Amino acid sequence: MISIWELVNPQLREVTVYQPGKPIEETARELGLDPNAIIKLASNENPLGPSPKAMEAMRDALEKGHLYPDGGGFCLCNAVATKLGLAPENVILGNGSNEVLEFLGHAFLNPGDDVVTAQYAFVVYKLIATSFGARTIEVPSRDYQQDVDRMLAAITPKTRLIFVPNPNNPTGTLLSQREIDHFMSHVPERVVVVFDEAYFEFLDHPPDTLQFVREGRNIVVLRTFSKIHGLAGLRIGYAVGPADLVQVLHKTRQPFNVNSIAQVGALAALEDDEHLRRTKRAIDEGRAYLHEQFAKMKIRFVSGTANFVMINVGNGHAIFEKLLRRGIIVRPLKGYNLPEWVRISVGTMEENKKCIAALKAVMHD
Repeated sequence: MISIWELVNPQLREVTVYQPGKPIEETARELGLDPNAIIKLASNENPLGPSPKAMEAMRDALEKGHLYPDGGGFCLCNAVATKLGLAPENVILGNGSNEVLEFLGHAFLNPGDDVVTAQYAFVVYKLIATSFGARTIEVPSRDYQQDVDRMLAAITPKTRLIFVPNPNNPTGTLLSQREIDHFMSHVPERVVVVFDEAYFEFLDHPPDTLQFVREGRNIVVLRTFSKIHGLAGLRIGYAVGPADLVQVLHKTRQPFNVNSIAQVGALAALEDDEHLRRTKRAIDEGRAYLHEQFAKMKIRFVSGTANFVMINVGNGHAIFEKLLRRGIIVRPLKGYNLPEWVRISVGTMEENKKCIAALKAVMHD
């Protein structure tokens, strides 16, 4: 009997399935735990939940759930554009910002092309490139920081896309405005640069990449409603870029790719500045607490700028399993070639303290 692998596109043999943070329900089933007692600090979710305004708007929108959504997301695109000082033509919505990565693959990648990104960058960039038959050039990082000069040196005649996550997941490190300006001044015009800014709103002094959109450079900036806005379960994000580039991406987009409930919730969340301020305060306080505790425990960590911290525990998978049995889910990083490390999302202060107590116990064991 013929194997299905003889029929599929050959590059799919090299693609590994993305492994998300372990779900609460799965952990409860496997370990016989009360799901309400499990603390998930694995997926960089908002510990305060969605905006109350978004919750109310989404409940009201359910009454129109029998109707198709606005295929182009007119209201949300206009609101995003207004907030960023751009035109609606500069904005495209995605089923999570991850879907925009697929748009970019469809638009720009062919078998044999090259994609450049940094070592320890978000693993999905390589998965996308591989699925389109492109080669990923991973540039070595110094002290888990992205090295823009090495990224520039890695550009080949076949390079079509460069992915720059800022802050980076899972390391939490941040490129400065000076580094970004230097990088953009040397990138060839034929290469599309993708700045992934999923954690942008957590920054005190975020770099300005939108200036390059206004200049008409070949740049795409990704943002999401999954993180600080607390709408990860709805899968909604967006990208901004020059109007002609965004028009190209629209040609790769499926009809009705973003559901109506997500659009309404995101629109309300975008306008809820108080919820964003509360969330940022909670994350700033929680991250400072975790940094302080890791330093006292003499655990090596990367000083992060987003809503998570990467720490070296010696054997990431073993510590993950031990914490799991105590009802705390963190993220082991073997898939990033960081087997000694785990990533811990910042939770509520109560969750952070329980995590530290459990970590002390399992490290002592």
